[in-house]
Amino acid sequence: MVEIVVAGGWLMLPIILCSILAIAIVIERFWTLSAYRIAPRYAVGQVWTWIKNNELDANRMRELRQSSPLGQILAAGLLQARQGREQMAEAIQHSAAGVIHDLERYLSTLGTIAAITPLLGLLGTVLGMIRVFSAIMIQGTGDPTALAGGISEALITTAAGLSVAIPAYAFHRYFVRQVDSLILVLEQESAKLVDALHSDRKVDIKGQADAKGQADAKGQADAQGQADAKGKADAKESNL
Repeated sequence: MVEIVVAGGWLMLPIILCSILAIAIVIERFWTLSAYRIAPRYAVGQVWTWIKNNELDANRMRELRQSSPLGQILAAGLLQARQGREQMAEAIQHSAAGVIHDLERYLSTLGTIAAITPLLGLLGTVLGMIRVFSAIMIQGTGDPTALAGGISEALITTAAGLSVAIPAYAFHRYFVRQVDSLILVLEQESAKLVDALHSDRKVDIKGQADAKGQADAKGQADAQGQADAKGKADAKESNL
C-alpha cells in the first residue's frame, strides 16, 4: 500500500486527506440525521397532552426545546401561540430555517470532495503523461523503466481519485434525500400543532389517538360486561 501511494506522487496526499474528511463526514451525518433524533415520533402528542392538562410551564418548554430539533421548532411556535395563527406559523418558520441549516451541515463539503477528487486524479494523469513524454525526449523509447514511473503515476492517481469520488457522491445524494425527508416530517408535525391550536377541524395527533382508542375500547368492554351481567340477572329471574 505504501509503495502504491509513493508511486502515485505528491497528488496522493490531497486525495488521501479528502478521503479521511469524507469518512468523518459520513460517520457524523449518519449519527446526526437519524429520524428519532430529529423528529421523535410522539413529540407533538406529548405537547398536546401538556396543553390539555395545563402542564406547559417554563420547565416543560425548556425540556421541549432541548429534546430535539422538532422540539425546538415546536417551542418557538408555542411562545407565539397566543399572538394568533400567523404569528405562530412565522415563528415556526424562522426556527425551522436554523434547524434546516444544521441538517445540511457538511453536505456541501462532501459534495465538493466528490467533485474535486476526480479532478485531482485527472491532474495526476496529466502530470504522469508529461513525465512520460519528458523521459521519451531525453532517453528515447528504449528504456521501459523510465516510462513506467510516469505511467504508474498517471494510473494510480486516477484510480485513487475515482475511488474517493464515487462513494462520496453516493453518500452525498443519500444524505440530501434524507434531509428532504426530515424537512417534510418537521413541516407536517409543526402543522399539526398549529392546526390543533388554531383550527376547528379534527387533527390526528400521535399519542392522543392511541389514548382515545384505549379509552373507547375500555368503554366498550365495560358496556359489554354490564350487558352480560344484566342478561344473566334477567335469565335468573325468569327461571325463578
